[in-house]
Amino acid sequence: RAQALVPGVSRVDLGGVTVTTISDGFGSRAVEAGFVRNASLAEVQAALREGGLPEDRLAIPYTVQLVDVGGQRVLFDAGNGEFGAATAGKVLENMRKAGIDPQSVSAVVLTHFHGDHINGLRNKAGVLAFPNAKIFVPAPEWAWWMDDARMAAAPDAMKGAYAAPRRVFGPIAASVVRFEPGGDVLPGIRSVAAFGHTPGHTAFVIEGGRQKLMIWGDNTNVAALFVRHPDWIVAFDLDAEAARLTRRSLAEQVIRERLLLSGYHLPGPAIGTLVRRGDGYDFLPLGG
Repeated sequence: RAQALVPGVSRVDLGGVTVTTISDGFGSRAVEAGFVRNASLAEVQAALREGGLPEDRLAIPYTVQLVDVGGQRVLFDAGNGEFGAATAGKVLENMRKAGIDPQSVSAVVLTHFHGDHINGLRNKAGVLAFPNAKIFVPAPEWAWWMDDARMAAAPDAMKGAYAAPRRVFGPIAASVVRFEPGGDVLPGIRSVAAFGHTPGHTAFVIEGGRQKLMIWGDNTNVAALFVRHPDWIVAFDLDAEAARLTRRSLAEQVIRERLLLSGYHLPGPAIGTLVRRGDGYDFLPLGG
């Protein structure tokens, strides 16, 4: 069961491991052709209707995970900080409401470098949000986004995606730990290569509790669309085919190994179970 500490913050005790999901708010966008690259607008609207969601506008939730494991307090992703929509950037506010001190975070582990995951590390004044945390990033993700030649060759619409990591990591680059996906990042935290959404996108399996947990980052965006239809491609996936294959392989791993599941854009407390549903899956949030 998920215990609601305050609105937007839920905690699950796994026995030896504690998982706290913290809402960063949400983003909003119109439902339009092209958001799902390989499904028609009518198909997308039908899926939203079936999921009990509005057909004209998407509210996309943002949720980070704070995991107490192996004597460390580890935050997975950092949210939008002061750089997102007015409805986002709520991690620090919700932590305070729940009585969680940002200085108690000993490590921040990132799934990938999109701005809604990294911008919360450092505010507009340059102050680190989690000053005592060592930062761990996937090495292939760092190699891609911090490549100056690639940034120079990127279309103007992508320049911001390359600028954000430089702003966030520039002053602390020497202390950032870059790991190769596939091995242990910290005791009780195993990384899983989940490439496709971005070139270094990484999921994590948390071990040491009575039940293991997968944190799969942006493996799916809107659950009613991409959990239920894992072969659908969201506009943000850089490598569509790799992302599609990763979506299925991670989902199958969750079911096969009976893992709990948490993800950045999953609904409700953003922690629950995954079940097969037709040719896709269904995410079932844990109740309170």
